[in-house]
Amino acid sequence: MKRLKWLIVLLWLGICYTASANIPLILCCRADNDLFTLLLDQHLPVQRVDSPTEAAKAAPSGTIVLVLADDYPPHAVLLDDSFFQTARAKNLRLFLEFPSQVPGVKFGAVQTTQWERCVVASDAFGPSLPKMRILAAHDCNYLPTEVANPLLVVARVAGLDSAIYGLPKSASPILFESENGRWLIATTRLSNMITARYAPASAWAVIWQTILAHLDPSLSSLHLQWTPLVRPAYSKDEPTPVNIHRQTFDRAAQFYIHSQLLLPSSRQAEIIKLLQTSQGDVEINPPTADEPRGDGSCGILEVFPAHIHFDGNQGRRITIRDDCNGESVMVLAMDGLLNHHEQSSKIAENLLHFMFEKSGMTGGARGDPKSPAYGFLAWGAYSPAWMVANYSDDNARTILATMLAERALSTDQWNGRLLRALLANLRTTGKNGFGPDRVDMPDLATKGWKAFADSTMVNYSPHFEGYIWACYLLAYRQTGHGEFLDRTVTAIRMTMEHYPQDWRWQDDIERARMLLPLAWLVRVQDTLEHRGWLKRVATDLIGFQDPCGAIQVHVGDHGSWHDAIPRTNEEYGTRETPLVQTNSDKVSDQLYTTGFATIGLHEAFAATGDPMYQAAEEKLLDYLCRIQIRSEKFSYLDGGWTRAFDFGRWEFWASSADIGWGAWAVESGWSRAWIAATLGLREQGTNFWDSTQSLNLRDQWDAAQADMVQNTGGPAAAK
Repeated sequence: MKRLKWLIVLLWLGICYTASANIPLILCCRADNDLFTLLLDQHLPVQRVDSPTEAAKAAPSGTIVLVLADDYPPHAVLLDDSFFQTARAKNLRLFLEFPSQVPGVKFGAVQTTQWERCVVASDAFGPSLPKMRILAAHDCNYLPTEVANPLLVVARVAGLDSAIYGLPKSASPILFESENGRWLIATTRLSNMITARYAPASAWAVIWQTILAHLDPSLSSLHLQWTPLVRPAYSKDEPTPVNIHRQTFDRAAQFYIHSQLLLPSSRQAEIIKLLQTSQGDVEINPPTADEPRGDGSCGILEVFPAHIHFDGNQGRRITIRDDCNGESVMVLAMDGLLNHHEQSSKIAENLLHFMFEKSGMTGGARGDPKSPAYGFLAWGAYSPAWMVANYSDDNARTILATMLAERALSTDQWNGRLLRALLANLRTTGKNGFGPDRVDMPDLATKGWKAFADSTMVNYSPHFEGYIWACYLLAYRQTGHGEFLDRTVTAIRMTMEHYPQDWRWQDDIERARMLLPLAWLVRVQDTLEHRGWLKRVATDLIGFQDPCGAIQVHVGDHGSWHDAIPRTNEEYGTRETPLVQTNSDKVSDQLYTTGFATIGLHEAFAATGDPMYQAAEEKLLDYLCRIQIRSEKFSYLDGGWTRAFDFGRWEFWASSADIGWGAWAVESGWSRAWIAATLGLREQGTNFWDSTQSLNLRDQWDAAQADMVQNTGGPAAAK
């Protein structure tokens, strides 16, 4: 008898499940809505209608209706009283997003997130998405309201995966229950999670699985997944082509062609005006297919900033920097050499002419032999905020990149400029071989360069100092000028004597930057001590290398402006900051670390023959080839690298607290250019030191020195 009762119960449940499974979900949306197409791919019974009124009329009693906000963000979904009367009369289960009204709920005026992110505020999403888990709903426009016990909220919170300092009082509901749980209300649009590149994708899949299961328990076993529109080129374990390094280099070089960061002449006047009247942080529209293309003669813009628009696009920050222009030249020139791409070579040549002759970055006082600023390259073009500064690190990377580009282009046209830039930096380097992070034009005009040359300052920060030391070692090889070597050796010795406890950041960034000058110091003075310094820093950096090849972001014991993690929710988004909240976060940094680690390891192996460096380089390059951006829809990003990559979940994800260069930023220069350059050098079977051996700086050395003598005080080290 008991067995018969159980059979009847099971039969009844099966009938109910079958009935539920055969009744379609009714979605009010356009045919291209992300959720609708995803459910169709799952072969679920779905019915699409065009209006909320039609949805309410078409739905049988007790069924499920999802009203989706296809006109978001300009327009909320217009719902009238009759819609809700019908929904109640039919006992419908509803999901409503971005609605104009909901009975019993008062909405404020639409607000848009800047630093706020979504946070799980309940236990409704299960153990895979616990309370306080952080998600990104990019460019979120939401209707502020107050409700009890929301499921998701939007708030400014610190943390990578979890809101470690809790929720602020200003948190606003994003998803909540109404009508005794029969209705779910989203105050923003959640159904564009694919197009808008909501992250992490796996977390948003859980969100939608939970929403659908709440509306219909028969869908509790549903497993949603999709291919992100911007994704890594390969999975962690996917087999890669034999020529993966060449393919990655080629795509990295072509990024410059199709990214539309090259400024076209038709927009030059507009961009110059914007730069002259701003701090250079203006963002212009994302690229469009019909937009004119630049050829390098007007320079290259800096970056796709981390802000992702509601339609998945990224705008372009208009800053025209010396380093990004120089590093772009390096990759394009190598592409011209390796692939016989005349277009790439021509763009590289145009960029060099722009940078050194047309941009103004070497003009004015910087082009006047009587000025203490003579020879410097400005931080950036046109904007007063950028023209005022001379960063030795930015100058250094431009100098190095131009050297490599000259070899690829078979020219020595810019050697005089390079020598003047080297001497401008040398004579503002103090007696101990250190200089300030930046030398501003008013300080130079007031103090003269000799005040800097005579200083005894120290600056244990390879992020700012390391690459100018590398430049000086190359310059010593080329010219034999003793001060290039003497001051560099003094500074490196002092820096290593204070390693790591007195280094400014004590992190992966500074270790990665120190590899190149240490490798080239071995080239100039191959001693056991110098090899030991290189080995020590490299070993510590490799200690942060994950088995997948990533260099894990590591934050030092004491922070400064650039590397301090947010200590409160309010600090999130207020300064430059790392991509992680703790050293256990599995994130790598493609802006500040991995590219510099790659070229450093490459040069370390070339200098020493030690297989440790080669093995670490191979692992790192395999990782970087895998995480290169692949995107068909947003093709202007294809071939780039985002600043952040979460190698634990294998997705573009991290804490995006950095005020200017967050997790999804894609730079034209910096580390991404050095990744490509290292791949290019490997394809040529060479290294930076050897490939620039034929640079003929010596022929113009006397003329360059004579130029620098003309202003008061003479060169810092006339010998």
